[in-house]
Amino acid sequence: MPLAIFDLDNTLLNGDSDHAWGEFLCQRGIVDEQAYRDANDHFFHQYQSGTMDIHEFLNFALRPLANHSEEQLNAWHDEFMAECIEPMMLPAARALLDKHRDQGDFLLIITATNSFVTGPIAKRLGVDALLATEPERIGDRFTGRVAGTPCFQDGKVVRLDAWLKETGHTLDGSSFYSDSRNDLPLLEKVDNPVAVNPDDALAATARDRGWPIMDLRT
Repeated sequence: MPLAIFDLDNTLLNGDSDHAWGEFLCQRGIVDEQAYRDANDHFFHQYQSGTMDIHEFLNFALRPLANHSEEQLNAWHDEFMAECIEPMMLPAARALLDKHRDQGDFLLIITATNSFVTGPIAKRLGVDALLATEPERIGDRFTGRVAGTPCFQDGKVVRLDAWLKETGHTLDGSSFYSDSRNDLPLLEKVDNPVAVNPDDALAATARDRGWPIMDLRT
């Protein structure tokens, strides 16, 4: 089964689920609205420019998970899915997933956004597996720290290589769809890299290397 690998934010979704979760927390008054929004926007701009320190960001982004019970977090996430994620769903992205599914490919989402945020989104999209940044848990509580290698930039390659060894899958005939310059390490590793509504840096690289460029938003 060839792997069809997809970035999530601004690729399969018309928006960024990590940033949107932060906005949701602000709007609900779960965090200090102005301070959290300022930091959330700061890290988002760093991500877009390819300069984000992932550990600094995760120290910020995972902290709210440690302050609330799993039951409460899941209840908020249900609201977040309905209010924030459903409007980001792209018909063309669903059609692309269906095409690969019909071809018999194994559908894998690989994302820097943590698995608490992205797990239900991956389930909603019906993919076969998810690789995401993992928040550390002790018992039934999040600690606010990251567990293992963050699934970001070169970390996506590290996490995917480990997953390939665990599962027996290979990259023979593999495709990877992404919008971001941050995913160049993995785009360079697969057989069929595809730029989806790419940022300027990825668009330039795709043109230089003859990679396909797709638009899933129109």
